Amino acid sequence: MPIFVSAMLFDLDGVLADSTASVYRAWTMWGERVGLTPEELLHHVHGRRAIDTVRALRPQLDAEAELEYLVGLETKNNEDVSSMPGAIDLVKSLPPDAWAVVTSGMRAVAMARLVAAGVPLPKTMISGESVSRGKPDPEGYLMGAAALGVSPEQCVVVEDAPAGAAAARAAGMRLLGLTSTHDASALEPADLIVPDLSHVRVSVSHGGGVRLEIAAR
Repeated sequence: MPIFVSAMLFDLDGVLADSTASVYRAWTMWGERVGLTPEELLHHVHGRRAIDTVRALRPQLDAEAELEYLVGLETKNNEDVSSMPGAIDLVKSLPPDAWAVVTSGMRAVAMARLVAAGVPLPKTMISGESVSRGKPDPEGYLMGAAALGVSPEQCVVVEDAPAGAAAARAAGMRLLGLTSTHDASALEPADLIVPDLSHVRVSVSHGGGVRLEIAAR
């Protein structure tokens, strides 16, 4: 069943950019700095703001200072970041005012990863420092819709992480789930679930505004 909307809101890591190795390296280094093993740390990271993870796991530390350390690692450690399948062609097919990136990452990190992956830079980006509450709170996705001038019910969120999927549902938006990092069961309920964006077909029509028809290939 196709999804008909006016705008697409994309998560970044695991959706547009494959940054798994970079994320693993940076957070492993931070874990060594604060006495956490990868096993204790990494399952807390995906889809959440870094500062929220720091506060949850090491509340006694200066979260802002630890965030600065992590951002320094993540902006310089992207030599093996690549685009996710289908991501570049899909966003190139969209009008600039019909899509945005809504990421838990800081803007500097997000921009570095998009450039490294060769993904076109969005006209609109909502990043970790844009919001007061990170995913699974819907604030970021609601801000993205507002920035594009589109109502929440006319947006589809593209997510690969449970926290982001929950944020999309809380925002009252449609959900296109990608099983690039989690099983489909972790993303349900969703309007459509596919392995990655190479399995998605988007048709763009105009006339009283942009209309996107999204379906599985």
